Amino acid sequence: MPRRIESLSLAGPAGCLEALLEEPGDREPRMAAVVCHPHPLFGGTLHNKVVYRLARGLRRSGMVVLRFNFRGVGSSAGEYAHLEGEVEDARAALAWLRERYPALPYALAGFSFGSRVITRLGCEGEGAGFLMAAGYPTRWGPPDYLENCNAPKVFIQSTNDQYGPRAELEAMYERFAAPKQLHWIEAADHFFAGALEALEERVKASAEQLMLA
Repeated sequence: MPRRIESLSLAGPAGCLEALLEEPGDREPRMAAVVCHPHPLFGGTLHNKVVYRLARGLRRSGMVVLRFNFRGVGSSAGEYAHLEGEVEDARAALAWLRERYPALPYALAGFSFGSRVITRLGCEGEGAGFLMAAGYPTRWGPPDYLENCNAPKVFIQSTNDQYGPRAELEAMYERFAAPKQLHWIEAADHFFAGALEALEERVKASAEQLMLA
C-alpha cells in the first residue's frame, strides 16, 4: 500500500526521541496512533518486526502511525528508566502526535514491554479510542490498573508466548475491566514466528471494527 513516511526527532523528557511518522497514502487518516516497541535492554527498537506489522496493520485500517525509540535506543537520548521513564517518553510522543493532528481521535498500541507502556499511559484517564496490546507479558508485576480501565482494550497474543503464557494471560484477562477483546494467533513464540501476516490482519480488522464503534 502507498504510504507517506517522515523521519523525525521529537522533544522528549530525557532529550530527543528518534521517530517515524507514516500516513496512509491512499486516503486521509481517520485516527492517529502511537506504537511502542519491546524492551530496550533486549534489542527492542521501532524497527522490530512485530512493531512494524502493528504499525502497518493500523495504517492499512486508515490510521496515521507514529513509531519512536525509547530513551537510550537508536538515536534517542537518555538511558533506560525502568518503565516509568518510558511511559513519559510515550506521553511526549502522544502529545506531539495530537498537536500535529488535533482533529483526529487517537489510539495507543505496543508490543511486549511496549504493551505495558501503552496500557499504563492509556488507563490514566479518558481519551484513548482504544488500546492495542500485542504479546502482553504477564510476569512483570500485576497490572491492577487494568481492572478499572474503561478504555476499549484489545489483546493479541501468540498461542505459544513464553512471556505471556495462555493460562496466565487468561486468568489476568478475566479481571480486566470491559470493554475488552482477546485474540489468539497460532504462532511459534512470543514474536509471532510464522504468523506475522495473521497478526497484521488481526490488527487491521480490530482497528477497523473499533473505529466504527
